[in-house]
Amino acid sequence: MFSKILIANRGEVAVRIIRACKEMGVATLAVYSEADRNALHVALADQSFCIGGPEASESYLNENQIISTAILAGAQAIHPGYGFLSENAHFARACRKNGLVFIGPDPESMERLSDKAVLKELIRSTGLTVIPGTKAVSSVEEAKSAARAIGYPVMLKACAGGGGRGIRLIRSEDELEENYHQASSEALSAFGDGSVYLEKYIFPARHVELQILADENGNAVCLGDRDCSLQRRNQKLLEETPSPAVSDEQRQKIMTLAVEAVKKIGYVGAGTMEFLLDQEGNFWFMEMNVRLQVEHCVTEMLTGIDLVKWQIRIAAGIPLNFTQEDVRMKGSAIECRINAGSCGTLKMLHVPGGPSVRFDTALIEGTVISPYYDSLVGKLIVYAKTREETLRKMRASLCELVIDGIQTNIEEQLRIVEDERFTSGKYDLTFMGNR
Repeated sequence: MFSKILIANRGEVAVRIIRACKEMGVATLAVYSEADRNALHVALADQSFCIGGPEASESYLNENQIISTAILAGAQAIHPGYGFLSENAHFARACRKNGLVFIGPDPESMERLSDKAVLKELIRSTGLTVIPGTKAVSSVEEAKSAARAIGYPVMLKACAGGGGRGIRLIRSEDELEENYHQASSEALSAFGDGSVYLEKYIFPARHVELQILADENGNAVCLGDRDCSLQRRNQKLLEETPSPAVSDEQRQKIMTLAVEAVKKIGYVGAGTMEFLLDQEGNFWFMEMNVRLQVEHCVTEMLTGIDLVKWQIRIAAGIPLNFTQEDVRMKGSAIECRINAGSCGTLKMLHVPGGPSVRFDTALIEGTVISPYYDSLVGKLIVYAKTREETLRKMRASLCELVIDGIQTNIEEQLRIVEDERFTSGKYDLTFMGNR
């Protein structure tokens, strides 16, 4: 096991990783930007170093500074969290070159699975159904030809995409011509890769994902599904497990296929396989995220399995000590993402409590919300034995949560969990007005 880990991230996920490390007896090393000098993760870590200016490119994306700091401070491994460098194969390779363990998949796997066309061919060979689509298209004319073959409407997506960036719904050839260069530019800015591809638009549908853990000894388990259909402009707002749209029989079948697929492609680490679920109950594979997901918390609440600790153990070469039969998925868990709607200084924070209520955050009174980073400031997660009870608990917890000094989406989340479309479990990707 590692004796010291550098956390190459900030905010609530950095705090989450530090807590897991402390429970494992592993020393932690935080890096931070000038804007985060007084951040909670800086105070909680055993050591902390400022590595650059407030812009992410100057700090949390500064590969050389992060690696130099890890070596200087005697860390053996780097945990990237999610976002920033978490799916960067170049960074993972640089870690290995410098004798550091990247807590995630190896760079070869990341490169292979980040190519959406290659990944879909791999997944198709495992027996899962893949959404019809193309490889990277190099011009508007090539995109038009492909779209005519697939049939409108289509989705225009970034090849190296994630987090909802670089995605456009295209209903006609005119829209394709109008959006092609915009999507490519957005992809280049967000991921350093402007290549895009086309995919058949499955509508109406739900976004359902499966959480996977796999070790280097060939063992793999699926920790159930998460419904992530509550989205605005492809950004997730609320997640729950299990999905109310998936029957026990469907769940067991898709979980079995997912585990077999992960073993066949040789994936190692924590990963998420994402699907669209259509009205006929068909699962269409979209992509695989090779990192910790923001919404991993609901899976932890449902199963009692600590995903961050297992990420670290797997990276250290420790095999899974449980099998699929040992995974227990009883009850219901819901997560509401709490986003800042303004910059400012936090004047007051009151966090709800009670059994099976969790608020993952880096907020403390006096925290300054800056314009440099993602708007996520916390995640409210609740668990109960039934979905109905979980909904009541979430409503009560949202009413109790107080964040004063900045604007947030707490009231919006409360409206969502009180909406009959959500409480009935019959929602889909159109809930927030997405088309």
